[in-house]
Amino acid sequence: MAVNGFDVVLRVNTGTVGSPSYTTVASQTNVVFDDTTDMIDTSSKESRNRTGIPGRYSSSVTLDAQFSKAGADLAAFRSATRNGTNLLIRRRDDVVADDIEEATCIVSSMSESFPDQDTAVVSLTLDITGAWSTV
Repeated sequence: MAVNGFDVVLRVNTGTVGSPSYTTVASQTNVVFDDTTDMIDTSSKESRNRTGIPGRYSSSVTLDAQFSKAGADLAAFRSATRNGTNLLIRRRDDVVADDIEEATCIVSSMSESFPDQDTAVVSLTLDITGAWSTV
């Protein structure tokens, strides 16, 4: 069954680690969850064919949203970027009406764009530290 992209959103902890409070990132226009497993090359001279085994796993999230001045969500990302701190994030699926996964991330990039006569946008790249866990 197809899924409407509208139904999957990113949420960020705007509370504390001990007492989390998750806020949906306002005005999201796109969110991409990317999982990667590197391959460890086990090829040898015995065969022309490349062979391998699964190596290091990594995950990242990219997000585009319309800029909102008052949002605690963007303030949390900005603070983590500037202070070099981790954030807790959650993936929410509105089809099941619940958060489905959470992870700790590092904000590796935060860009804010304010074009003349157009919508201001923020773009984020989040690198997951560790693994996603089911909520």
